[in-house]
Amino acid sequence: MSVTKEKTAQLVTSFKTTDTDNGGSAAAQVAILTERIRNLTNHMKDNHKDQHSKRGLLLMVNKRKKLLAYIKKRNVTEYEELIKKLGLRK
Repeated sequence: MSVTKEKTAQLVTSFKTTDTDNGGSAAAQVAILTERIRNLTNHMKDNHKDQHSKRGLLLMVNKRKKLLAYIKKRNVTEYEELIKKLGLRK
């Protein structure tokens, strides 16, 4: 259910902003959170009564929302590219 280290490393390499970025940039964090949200959404479809996971899902969605707002505030074109690459809606 969780994102593996290999998948995280793959996401970081595709979304890093500089050569020395190890996943700390906002874009990489959004990509990792998006993958975790997708996994947890599939879990919630099967286990709709799991309130603890539901709370965690809501926290992740809100954190991603804040990070996306930060990226949009800094650079709108980077924000547009990121949401297109991740398949998110505005």
